Amino acid sequence: MPPAHATRPPARYLLFPLLAALIWSVNMIVTKMAAGVIAPAAIGFYRWAMAGALLTPFALPGVWAQRRQILPNLPRLAVLGGLGMALYQGLAYVAAASTTATNMGIITAMIPLMTIGIVAVLLRERPSVMAMLGGLLSLAGLALLIGEGDPARLLSVGANHGDVLMGIGALAYALYGVLLRRWALPVGPWQSLYVQVGFGVLFQLPAFLMAPASPLNGDNLPLVLYAAVFPSLFAPFLWMQGVKHLGPNRASIFLNVMPVATVAIAAAFLGEKPHLFHIAGGAMALAGVMLAQMRAGRPAARPKAV
Repeated sequence: MPPAHATRPPARYLLFPLLAALIWSVNMIVTKMAAGVIAPAAIGFYRWAMAGALLTPFALPGVWAQRRQILPNLPRLAVLGGLGMALYQGLAYVAAASTTATNMGIITAMIPLMTIGIVAVLLRERPSVMAMLGGLLSLAGLALLIGEGDPARLLSVGANHGDVLMGIGALAYALYGVLLRRWALPVGPWQSLYVQVGFGVLFQLPAFLMAPASPLNGDNLPLVLYAAVFPSLFAPFLWMQGVKHLGPNRASIFLNVMPVATVAIAAAFLGEKPHLFHIAGGAMALAGVMLAQMRAGRPAARPKAV
């Protein structure tokens, strides 16, 4: 029988993915708070520009040292930057104007399940029966949530615009995770993140220049700084440490903390009191995701910056 320490990592390692999940949960609240004080195109651009500037002295030497590995992979890094940095978070900032942080957190929790679906479609890897059942349970929970307790309401009224945008963004991030693992680029993680951030800034520049002026001020600067530092830099580091010490399967379990934490923080700081349909729909969606993850036999999407 192997010694206990061989199968049970020290408890302190559990803090790495837990803190990353909590940082990303707070970022959902920050995204919602930003909706009223800064234009979506502005915060998306400023966030990644600041993150890139902060990373430069640490990552740029490594980028130069790995330039021969990076140059032939620039198209793939551009796709990853477009999906993970520009499209996902850009849509989240737009969605925040017309949906709640609670809904955003629960929809984001569907990313691991969406990942299983994308793998089935693009890589033709058939999901297990339990994964498909988990998917159906999660979809039923989302219908209950988005339909505000009445799934049939979706047929007559349709889904909320913000919920749809958040769903598209989550799908983009699920594709980001699949491609990240599929391509397995021979580039260091921080160097890869730095180049992706650069492409994210580049892709968001046209929207930033065409959008109405939305300068930084005392109301929005703390939100931009939080988004640029904690979910963009600290959370990826913590997550990578968690995956290193715990493995991707065990670390991915902590992603299920995000919707619960987001609902609690939104209730405390935004006054978004959860209704019964939030609790029931969110519980169904989360249960489906957990079921699919446990039975799929594959690690969940490994996010770098939410």
